Amino acid sequence: MKRYIALILSVIFVMTAFSGCSRKGGEGDPDQKKVTLTVWAPQEDQPDEKGWLPVMCNTFNDAHPEWDITFKYGVCSEGDAGKNISADPSGSADVYFFANDQLGTLLQANAISRLGGSTLEEIEKSASEAMVESVRGADGGVYGVPFSGNTWFMFYNKSVFSEEDVKSLDAMIKKGKVAFPLTNSWYTGAFYLANGCTLFGDDGRDAAAGIDFGGKEGLEATQYLVALANNPNFINDAEGAGLSGLLDGSVGAIFSGSWDAQKIEKALGDDYGAAPLPTANIGGSEKQLLSFSGSKAIGVNPSCKNPEVAVALAAFLGSREAQREHYRMRNIIPTDTDLLESEELMGDIAAQAQNLTINKTSIIQPSIPEMTAYWVPVENMGKAIVNGEVTEKNAKEKTEAFNDSLKASM
Repeated sequence: MKRYIALILSVIFVMTAFSGCSRKGGEGDPDQKKVTLTVWAPQEDQPDEKGWLPVMCNTFNDAHPEWDITFKYGVCSEGDAGKNISADPSGSADVYFFANDQLGTLLQANAISRLGGSTLEEIEKSASEAMVESVRGADGGVYGVPFSGNTWFMFYNKSVFSEEDVKSLDAMIKKGKVAFPLTNSWYTGAFYLANGCTLFGDDGRDAAAGIDFGGKEGLEATQYLVALANNPNFINDAEGAGLSGLLDGSVGAIFSGSWDAQKIEKALGDDYGAAPLPTANIGGSEKQLLSFSGSKAIGVNPSCKNPEVAVALAAFLGSREAQREHYRMRNIIPTDTDLLESEELMGDIAAQAQNLTINKTSIIQPSIPEMTAYWVPVENMGKAIVNGEVTEKNAKEKTEAFNDSLKASM
């Protein structure tokens, strides 16, 4: 019995010793590196200490007893990262969240680190090819850890349109009211891209190739949009008109993104539907509409003092575990392919529509700085079509003037 008790005590001692090794060292632990990391992310991720970002950062800290990390948080939306980080890279965050269309600006300012090693391997293993390409620079390097896709697709009322109807925009417009944001250049290009117009070459990274929305392809897209804008079942979706109409039943379909999914699902109930983009009969044949797609990702500042820790944190914040919690806490649709195929995500209509759109009915939005030439001319062309300034008779002239304005903006 004494030998048995002695054995039990020795096991307890060993277990206690190993348990202590997994915890943070005490004050003055010589083997523990003290690190301060500044992390910038959207306000919605850090409303308090129970927000997704602080919870994930503390989880990361607990998992690394070799580091004693003090986190400093700052508020910066993904869409403002390019402007804010590039303005003062050395005085900005060590780790930050960014929309992939900011990548060109960040690269120009030397404000984002190229990723490699096991971090790159995990990105390429867990994300789709489209999501990896969304954070690839013109030099072929990968510069961020994607954690959510960013695109637009279609929401519709299933009591108005069937699953077959929503495959064709022309079939839909014959049957019910459809709202489309024709005066928003993030959306308008879908028709020109569908008909073979080009943006910076085959991969969107060739600045010398420029933008070509003219010629026969551009004219046919303009002609289609003129007819669409004049259709009594078409509504230009501006200032929330489409969403309001879908919610009150006066509109059967709109084009938006995951940010509107929960309110639409709540309003439509069993009639809630979402789908990737339809085709449109442009120039006499069916063409697949193509939205811009991209990602929201986590970047590392080359100016950070502790790059090993910063890269490890970025990798963790974009990991499967962190993406799962992001979805559960904030409904942020993940990029991790295993999560997207999980039972939890397979039941999410918007998540599946977004994923299909990114992989089947979109192009990666160019992130090179020259893309700034695109936005204003396309917006102006959409407004001119909606306002009736572009007609069937002057479509060719207006299309060429539009294309010239795109080239002049570069």
